[in-house]
Amino acid sequence: MKWKHDRGLEGRMLLTLFLLAAVYLLFLAFLFYSGAPQMFMLLFIGVFMGAQYYYSDRLVLWTMHATIVSEHEEPELHQTITRLCAIADLPIPRIAVVNTSIPNAFATGRGPKNAVVAVTTGLMDQLNQGELEAVLAHELSHVKNRDMAILTIASFISTLAFYIVRYSFYFGGFGGMGGRRKESGGIIAIWIVSLLVWVISFLLIRALSRYREFAADRGSAVITGQPSNLASALTKISGIMPHIPQDDLRSVEGMNAFFIIPAVSGSFMSLLSTHPSTEKRLAALEKLQKELEF
Repeated sequence: MKWKHDRGLEGRMLLTLFLLAAVYLLFLAFLFYSGAPQMFMLLFIGVFMGAQYYYSDRLVLWTMHATIVSEHEEPELHQTITRLCAIADLPIPRIAVVNTSIPNAFATGRGPKNAVVAVTTGLMDQLNQGELEAVLAHELSHVKNRDMAILTIASFISTLAFYIVRYSFYFGGFGGMGGRRKESGGIIAIWIVSLLVWVISFLLIRALSRYREFAADRGSAVITGQPSNLASALTKISGIMPHIPQDDLRSVEGMNAFFIIPAVSGSFMSLLSTHPSTEKRLAALEKLQKELEF
C-alpha cells in the first residue's frame, strides 16, 4: 500500500482549519475594534506561542515522568523504531519509556528532527511484536504529518481567548482593553465574544484532532502493511483500560490528546473527544485491510 492521500479526510481537515482561521481572524478584528492594546497582543502571542512551540515536548515528557532510553537500555525498542523510520523515510526520534501499567503510547515534538516517541511499560507488556509495531507506526505517522505542531498552532488563539475570559474582569480588560468601548459595556462584550471564540475553537480543535487520528491510523497501515495489527492493538488496549485503577487514569487524563487511546476515567460525548471512537477506527482499518487484499 502506498502513502496515498485520503481526499475525503484531507477535505474535512482543511475545512476545519479554514473555520478555525475564520474564527481567529474575526476574534482579532473584534479585539482591535474594541481598543485592545496592539503591543500587548503581539507580545503575549509571541512569547506564549514561542514557549508552547519550543518547549511543549519537554513539558509533555515531564508531565508523564517519561525517561529517554538509550539503545543499550532498550535494544529491541530501538531496533523496531529504527526499522519503521527507514520505511517511513523519517529521522530516528528520541525514544522514551514511561513506567506505568496503563497501555499507551504518544509522540511529541515540533517536527521530525525534534520528535520523541514514548511507550509505556504496560503497552510493551501487553502487546505482541506486530501490535507494538503498529502502535509505533501510528505515532511515527503523527511525527511525519507534523500533527503536534499543527495542533499547537491551532490551539493558540483558543488559549488566548480562554485567558481573556478568565482575567478580563479582574484587570479591567487587561489594562484598558476595550477602552474605546468601555462606556458602552466594552469589557462585557469582549468577555462574551472571547467565551464564544473559546467554545467554538475548542470544538473545532477536537474535530481536527479526531481527523488526524484517522490519518495516523492510515499511516500505520501504510508503514506496516498490516492494518489488522493496529486493529488488534486498539481492541486490546481499549479492553484493558476499564480494568486500570481510576486514580491512575485520572492522573494522566490531561494527556489524552497525545495518547493512541484516551485514558478516560468516565464517559464523555464524542463531540468533545480528542479521538474517534474505537468502533469507527476499527471500521476504517477493516476497509484498509480489504484494500490491501485486492
